Amino acid sequence: MEAAGAYGAAKAGSVAFDPVAFFTHPRTILRLTSWVFSMVVFSCIVNEGYINIGSERLLCVFNNNADACNYGVIMGVACFLGSIFFLILDIYFPSISSVKDRRRAVMLDLVFSGLACFLWFVGFCFLANQWQATSPDELPLAQGSDAARATITFCFFSILTWGFQYVLAMNRFKGIAFMEDKQRLLPKSLPTLSFSLV
Repeated sequence: MEAAGAYGAAKAGSVAFDPVAFFTHPRTILRLTSWVFSMVVFSCIVNEGYINIGSERLLCVFNNNADACNYGVIMGVACFLGSIFFLILDIYFPSISSVKDRRRAVMLDLVFSGLACFLWFVGFCFLANQWQATSPDELPLAQGSDAARATITFCFFSILTWGFQYVLAMNRFKGIAFMEDKQRLLPKSLPTLSFSLV
């Protein structure tokens, strides 16, 4: 799926889409896995992350801290949509002929993956801390405890998947940047010197 030189711009549009190669590529597998993990995180919080104890007001299962639930939902939805966006971008990437657009796509992937990995780490620490501070008296009959544990677990798994995506994006950027520098700095043929003997 990777093409050499100028982010593969020379071969843009000349390669037909191969679904088997696309869905077996490690980047695609990681994006689909991240998509599922983010869906699990926000659906666990939305479905069972709030409890109602004798009032009409819903309380977050993470130490009654609404910020913890909001953070998990926002991160889950953002990474869910981000995974879909980058899957679509990966499908159309071979047909992008502009070198600048290809560079922007690789840089966007690099920045988003790094930021998502960091924010999932923050979310994991925050949610685990809030869950540890939650007393059993606040959750009658352990209501929502399985959803809270699943949320924390899949936050941790999301750190790994987005971290691996960051590594793949960094390798892609380094490899392509090196090919561009090599083509730009080194001439295709070395100049020959001719000496005339007198």
